Amino acid sequence: MSWQSYINGFRSYLLLERSLAGHSIEAYLLDVEKLERFVRLRELEKTPTDIRSEDISVFLQWLHELGMGKRSQARIVSGLKAFYKYLLIEGMIEQDPTSLIQAPRLDQHFPEVLHFEEIQKMLEQVDLSHGQGHRDRAILETLYACGLRVSELTQLKISNLYMDIGFVRVTGKGDKERLVPIGEEARKHISYYRQHGRAALKIKAGAEDFLFLNARGGSLSRVSVFNIVKKAAREAGIEKSVSPHTFRHSFATHLIEGGADLRAVQEMLGHESILTTEIYTHLDTGFLRETIRSFHPRGRK
Repeated sequence: MSWQSYINGFRSYLLLERSLAGHSIEAYLLDVEKLERFVRLRELEKTPTDIRSEDISVFLQWLHELGMGKRSQARIVSGLKAFYKYLLIEGMIEQDPTSLIQAPRLDQHFPEVLHFEEIQKMLEQVDLSHGQGHRDRAILETLYACGLRVSELTQLKISNLYMDIGFVRVTGKGDKERLVPIGEEARKHISYYRQHGRAALKIKAGAEDFLFLNARGGSLSRVSVFNIVKKAAREAGIEKSVSPHTFRHSFATHLIEGGADLRAVQEMLGHESILTTEIYTHLDTGFLRETIRSFHPRGRK
């Protein structure tokens, strides 16, 4: 079999078995194609099933010499591990050559987080004298109340709002659905927006079920949400680099600081692995100090 035959089989596996989105599948395939290119340039005359751990080690060294950063190398290692897991499942190989390969250690990077007071400032500065203002306030409230990705927010549908019981159904990565609680303030501003903003629009065909619409009655773009958030931060006088994802980070961090169970936060964020959620345990030292003082037998005054 040629490399392309293996790659085509991997594509089908990612689509049918893993239910990944198109852009995620293409990213995985590009990682394998980089390994194929390396094999071809070195004239190794090996198929994917002939590759051994030492080949991949040399491949990673080659990427390093080309100037590829650690984060990109780590992503490629992840893609190759998924590829060889597929080959192992299909019985095409007996040993996984990536099993002993470790991704480059990345410098720890904590996401930017807003204090609650900063979020409150952003919410309060939105002009509610017009329908678009009600939409923008509802968007900010929903981002913070539910910790949604920007793509999840723009795809949020009216038919997936269960306001009477305080939940929304969210479609996340790989078209996986999850139920996320939504608080009273967000529900209130969504209701205001639907009554005083959305109801006045001439809604375009195909956009009838989308909750958040643009001024022309079409579905809202990711760029529009970024602009709404950037404007709110600017007018609130916040100098941090703020994006819709900052609200997601803040949502998770504030929950964990408040004592929420890590597994519950993982479920609400739609993370496949608890390891992804653990980044939000970077609590400030003041909070940790107060926790020790309050609960540790030797920490109390």
